[in-house]
Amino acid sequence: MTKIPPRRISFPGELLYHSRMDEPHQEYPEIPEPYRPDDSRFSFDIDKTLRSVVSLRTEIPETAFTATTLGTQRSGHGVVIDPKGLVLTIGYLVVEAERVWLVTNDGRAAEGHVMGYDQETGFGLVQALQPLDAPAIELGSSADLIPGDDVIVAGCGGRKHALQTRVSARKEFAGYWEYLLDDAIFTAPAHPLWGGAALIGEDGRLRGIGSLYVRGEESGETEGNMIVPIDIVKAILPTLRTTGATGRPPRPWLGTFTAETMGRVVIVGTWKGGPAEDAGLKAGDLVVGVDDKPVEGMAEFFRGVWSLGNAGIDVPLNIYRDGDLMTLTVQSCARGDFYKSPNVH
Repeated sequence: MTKIPPRRISFPGELLYHSRMDEPHQEYPEIPEPYRPDDSRFSFDIDKTLRSVVSLRTEIPETAFTATTLGTQRSGHGVVIDPKGLVLTIGYLVVEAERVWLVTNDGRAAEGHVMGYDQETGFGLVQALQPLDAPAIELGSSADLIPGDDVIVAGCGGRKHALQTRVSARKEFAGYWEYLLDDAIFTAPAHPLWGGAALIGEDGRLRGIGSLYVRGEESGETEGNMIVPIDIVKAILPTLRTTGATGRPPRPWLGTFTAETMGRVVIVGTWKGGPAEDAGLKAGDLVVGVDDKPVEGMAEFFRGVWSLGNAGIDVPLNIYRDGDLMTLTVQSCARGDFYKSPNVH
């Protein structure tokens, strides 16, 4: 079968460029028919497998920590991974959620309960509180996916919301919100509603969960999606579903937004009332080192901070500002603890 050409797919309303979710989409844009999964390419029952993908909508209090950046109403997808209605999704859809609704391909709706959210990987878990009557998909392996492999990125709604695409790259991904994946999956072309979408391999198993839309310089194509690989959730899944957390000590969090240019790390903003703001860090500051160890790029910066210890540790940052070198010490915290702090609302 001919590979899908690495070009842009046009969708009504240019939904590819929505970064906030304040206004949940009333109707998902359909994938153009030539780009939907082809039965001749896959050996599994595509329609049955796509029934595992559900629509997910959440309500978040206006006073929530993430309300200003992610909105108070969020919509995306999740994937049923257990016959009892356990749904795996991307965490930013459910973090601080007050109410959760799940809707299947055939319109069956159920309220959900957030079971857990892992800051480190970005995965979220939701338990359906009523039967979904949707099959559970088997977890596969993301380790053996290589660039050029044909895959499906699917949202809720069956074949008309499923995109036959391909792996365009496997590489490190550093997110400006202090997030890092050592080996992220990139696919192209892009699915228009990527949040929580299922990455399905040629064997019909779940290989990852959709996280972001990325532009060409990040994906290696004209545009694409960044997918969180399924392998990194397997070790934490039992603990996450029983306790709501992973059991790992939380990493130190500074509350910064960063950008990278020519290997240099620039502070572009800080969370109001967060550790970085309290320490005097400002937009425009150039981070040249962590604890007197030079850093190049956001990934090296994050790893330098995390190497110092667990959340709560003091983090000395070597800063270049207005022609002067200085050291600012940031008293880190756990991101989740900051969410719950009354001082941030």
